[in-house]
Amino acid sequence: MDRGWGFLIGLLGAVWLLSSGHGEQQPPETAAQRCFCQVSGYLDDCTCDVETIDRFNNYRLFPRLQKLLESDYFRYYKVFLILIFLYMNDEVPDGIKSASYKYSEEANNLIEECEQAERLGAVDESLSEETQKAVLQWTKHDDSSDNFCEADDIQSPDAEYVDLLLNPERYTGYKGPDAWKIWNVIYEENCFKPQTIKRPLNPLASGQGKLLTNTFYSWLEGLCVEKRAFYRLISGLHASINVHLSARYLLQETWLEKKWGHNITEFQQRFDGILTQGEGPRRLKNLYFLYLIELRALSKVLPFFERPDFQLFTGNKIQDEENKMLLLEILHEIKSFPLHFDENSFFAGDKKEAHKLKEDFRLHFRNISRIMDCVGCFKCRLWGKLQTQGLGTALKILFSEKLIANMPESGPSYEFHLTRQEIVSLFNAFGRISTSVKELENFRNLLQSIH
Repeated sequence: MDRGWGFLIGLLGAVWLLSSGHGEQQPPETAAQRCFCQVSGYLDDCTCDVETIDRFNNYRLFPRLQKLLESDYFRYYKVFLILIFLYMNDEVPDGIKSASYKYSEEANNLIEECEQAERLGAVDESLSEETQKAVLQWTKHDDSSDNFCEADDIQSPDAEYVDLLLNPERYTGYKGPDAWKIWNVIYEENCFKPQTIKRPLNPLASGQGKLLTNTFYSWLEGLCVEKRAFYRLISGLHASINVHLSARYLLQETWLEKKWGHNITEFQQRFDGILTQGEGPRRLKNLYFLYLIELRALSKVLPFFERPDFQLFTGNKIQDEENKMLLLEILHEIKSFPLHFDENSFFAGDKKEAHKLKEDFRLHFRNISRIMDCVGCFKCRLWGKLQTQGLGTALKILFSEKLIANMPESGPSYEFHLTRQEIVSLFNAFGRISTSVKELENFRNLLQSIH
């Protein structure tokens, strides 16, 4: 019997014993409690609590941030979307190649799933003629600035601007072994983990169980705070993406329309404490940790955007000035947050070791971006690359506090600089995390009525 089902049956039996008088009677946990009961109070390695984040994000920050991200400067992102197979084994299984397989029920289901994923995951690359002309202006403006940190593939002639509002992050049907392989490579190659330590609930690994889980978390707690934080950031990003897929799920499709909405079952499968053997709530707490890291970076980078000669350039002077005012309002609001993450605990030890760790972080994020090039779903690849770059930019800011403090008030800043690409990815990545926190409130309310 599958260990997960055995665990679930045993747990249900325990609940029956308690409810039938064979033990101290306890009311069974509700569906909402199974997902969220552990996602409260203070977060590990932080002095902030979940409830403070919820109030600040959902009522003070989220609405204004969404308005900013709908503006022309932030809705267009340049990305290289040609599929590259660096890590995947793409040989077609013999069973699929055989003539009899193509008529089987398994093959027909697979074909149907692949066709849906290809259709829902396609990127709408259309830009209006007006926008295409504006993009040329933006390029000339950016080329006249000093750029230091562009991703390598952005310089490719095949890189193109994509309208993020036309390509929202949502369920695409991309799932199963291919998606698992991508995340498995990300975790295994980039989270400072030896191969002998296995992650809990890894669908590509055998021998799942409580001993494996305990071993993993004993190893994680033994890491330095920087390496532990790196794992939690990647886990938080993974969790955030899964929240989006559950919140914007294809509930119904006809030839007339597609109906998108919250899929409670999908959310529970990913985050319910019982169904995930305790992993779901940990993932959600890592999502909040990611939120705090990116929030702190935005509070630190305020001086860069406050400089008089900084522009959110699109060629529309009035709109550009209004958007800069809104941007500064948001950043001042973020700066007022009372329980910011204390990044001084990062790289506080030996200077030589700290320098090596910073370089490792930088290389790992570049590697993760390259792994994202292997994602078979174009829309998933788009948002995966954007959010990876956004998180990398946030860490770049946190590691550059002295450089930011020494920036000149006007003229080019040679020691610290953010490109358009980094700015767009930074704010859109945080917008995704902010949306996840808001959606958790929605799921919490939806699950209240389920027992």
